[in-house]
Amino acid sequence: MSPRKQSNSAIPETLKSLGYRMPAEWEPMAATWMVWPHNRTDWPGKFEPIPYVYAEIVRQLARVGRVELVVNDEAHEKRARTVLTFANVLPASKANIRFHRWPTNRGWTRDSGPIFVRNRRGEIAITNWRFNAWAKYRNWQKDNLLPEHVARLLKLPTYDPAVLTEDAVHHVVLEGGSIDVDGRGTMLTTEECLLSKVQQRNPGLEREDLEAVFDVLLGVKKVIWLDRGIVGDDTHGHVDDIARFVGPRTVLAAYEDDRADANHEILRENFRRLQRATDARGQQLNVIKLPMPSPVVINGQRVPASYANFYIFNGVVLVPTFNDANDLVALNTIAKAMPRHRIVPIYCGDLIWGLGAIHCMTQQQPR
Repeated sequence: MSPRKQSNSAIPETLKSLGYRMPAEWEPMAATWMVWPHNRTDWPGKFEPIPYVYAEIVRQLARVGRVELVVNDEAHEKRARTVLTFANVLPASKANIRFHRWPTNRGWTRDSGPIFVRNRRGEIAITNWRFNAWAKYRNWQKDNLLPEHVARLLKLPTYDPAVLTEDAVHHVVLEGGSIDVDGRGTMLTTEECLLSKVQQRNPGLEREDLEAVFDVLLGVKKVIWLDRGIVGDDTHGHVDDIARFVGPRTVLAAYEDDRADANHEILRENFRRLQRATDARGQQLNVIKLPMPSPVVINGQRVPASYANFYIFNGVVLVPTFNDANDLVALNTIAKAMPRHRIVPIYCGDLIWGLGAIHCMTQQQPR
């Protein structure tokens, strides 16, 4: 704990005694939650193809599990159904797709949606972290209600992460894209995102405070702190663009060989930290380099294109591609690291203009 204050989780220790943990993404899942795209300002001048990218993602996911689609209202649901029918997702996958009419600000479900946990008895609960639109946008209040909507629908217990200090109760801000876990007590995150004094999510909280609440809420015993996120990432350091667990002890780490590229030093430092790190059980990590695509620039702006923003769901891995020479290299790297999974490329050259890709729009619900 920080010597300047005494802090502890405001959540009852009985929660920790129940053995809740955040499962790894490759574990069996009941559903994927997604918010159907509707905020055109996320893709200025390029919104028209976005619903069809979503439709292809839904089509692939509905083959292996349930897809829970959040829409703003009846009119938005009608538009979504029209696109899904045009793309031959409906009626073929109707049994695996459910719609929920809840208003939202944006469609980045990874960050605003619930983070599910499961305990030793197979009971599921929801951790309801505060969402504040990456500490940079004013319109986030509807998104912040999404975990509560889901909890009421599924009749699941909800836990609101908080930390007590001498000064106040801090309701902890956390986005799902800022963390990645192995399901066995180890978490990846970045100092830039969670500890930055510039884009600070949790003023008044230190590294030790956050680690304590991760322990109680997510079953995390060891946090591996990486340095920074990639160029163009407006979330300021989300880890799901740079390093991902794909199995116990195995991490795919984005790496840029071109020394002239702005991402080279960033990703080399993160790779070094991973090579030196051990997991919660004290075992050395198997760190595999995952190439980066060539820089993707849209309207003069470099966007955060990365193959690491893939999504694992019930034996399938949806991988973003960019019509780049490294697409095939990345797909083969992921396939080799996950030989029991089916690797599915999804073209994200348009989607990435929203500064996020497949992992950013999805959130898994464990069985």
